Amino acid sequence: MRSRNTRKASLLAVGLAAATLTGLTPATAFTASTASVASTAKDPLRQYTQQKLQWKRCDAKGPATFQCTTLKVPLDYSDPGGKTIGLAISRLKAGSTKERRGVLLLNPGGPGAPGLRLPTDPAMNFPAEVQRRYDLVGFDLRGAGQSTPVSCGLTAEEQADRPYKAATFAKDVDRARTVAEKCRARAGDKLPHLTTRNAARDMDVIRAVLGEKRISYLGYSYGTYLGAVFMQLFPQRADRFVLDSATDPTRIYRGMFQDMAKAAEQAFTRWTAWTARRHTAYGLGDTPAKVRKTYWDLIARANREPIPFEGQALTGDDIRADNSTFFHVRKAAERIAGLKDAAEGRNPAPIGTAGQAQEPDDNFASIAWSFMCADTRTWSHHPKRYRREAIRDKARYPLYGDFSAAITPCAFWQQGSEPQTRIDNTVGALITQNEWDSQTPLFSGRAMHRALRGSQMLTVAGGEGHGVLYAPDGNPCADEAATVYLSTGRLPAKDLTCQATTGQK
Repeated sequence: MRSRNTRKASLLAVGLAAATLTGLTPATAFTASTASVASTAKDPLRQYTQQKLQWKRCDAKGPATFQCTTLKVPLDYSDPGGKTIGLAISRLKAGSTKERRGVLLLNPGGPGAPGLRLPTDPAMNFPAEVQRRYDLVGFDLRGAGQSTPVSCGLTAEEQADRPYKAATFAKDVDRARTVAEKCRARAGDKLPHLTTRNAARDMDVIRAVLGEKRISYLGYSYGTYLGAVFMQLFPQRADRFVLDSATDPTRIYRGMFQDMAKAAEQAFTRWTAWTARRHTAYGLGDTPAKVRKTYWDLIARANREPIPFEGQALTGDDIRADNSTFFHVRKAAERIAGLKDAAEGRNPAPIGTAGQAQEPDDNFASIAWSFMCADTRTWSHHPKRYRREAIRDKARYPLYGDFSAAITPCAFWQQGSEPQTRIDNTVGALITQNEWDSQTPLFSGRAMHRALRGSQMLTVAGGEGHGVLYAPDGNPCADEAATVYLSTGRLPAKDLTCQATTGQK
């Protein structure tokens, strides 16, 4: 799942305190006296929930009021006296002491996209009402960013998306196995505990350390699933929750990938019709069928001979690998027209020349696979099944089906510490969704709405792209509804529809 700013069960009883999480054992850190042992046995998370934080300025170039710290959380919540990890958090205090409601935790998605800087991120256009009422709290997910980061030592090739191909399938299986083995070798003790359930427990420790009875939350993309899991585990501690661009909690994660292929095909079909009506502007065909043919001819041509475009030599698979291409019909038309011109020798772009190639940071890929593989036990461990599904989905969804159904490292991953969380509760929440988001499609947002029976849903009709709220070019109608809810606690009486602005059409 992509984040707002990047590209790509066994249930606990209602109302249980963090100190009495099922399966926790007494911590062994406090053994100085009978009293301390008794206290620890009664409250095994006391050493975490009552720790004192040392805040400091996050960045000399940022506002002095934007502060950061690191708190301790247990690696394994069933063994709170065991290993600990650091969790990096940040805070921008509410602008008004009188109007302050509490804290608003922020998550950009991923899983694993950096969230520490979200309170002051220029891409986040928080309204004054929200900033007055809430301490804005960012954090890096366990294992990500500055929170005891995990690195599997993955190469750029091992991080790249690849479609299913019969000729390369054996190599793709080996590559997926290698990624899993590298992660096991580098971080095998952590992998079973890098899960969304534990990340939700981390959020509850943040709540307790900050002295709050309840927390409010704004999560994007994967962050909607994290928010839903928190609501399931800690329903009495969820205050005002906003879930933007929601996942289907019943299809985490294999089904979610395959849903992306379905949604990408729907967006592509819409784009061919839109572009055909503008043949004079883009020259890609005056009927949807002709536009479709132009695109697939271009893909075939690029697979025979890569097209120099934007400093790279792009194969057809390279072009298809970005399933967000058709998020925005106008941007997509401009891009495909540019690729067509480049393929035909008009306005050629030189291929970039690099010196010594450097492997990219693999933390995001490492933590994303860690969470996605450990969160659920539904991943198949039989490569032949991935082959069958990839062949099937390529036929169903030619644009992206062979990418989304390809084999992943999860086929060889060690089992997570707990089963997947079943989302089914009546906690209040606002879910916001663009109609034409093919990353977390409208139908997946509706599935989250069904699972969260206390939620209301806001759909932006005609809305494009991944992420609705508080963007610099966001939707005023949706922003206002979210702000009213965060400011007053009043959910809409029924599901709402906002219209896309001119800039989104």
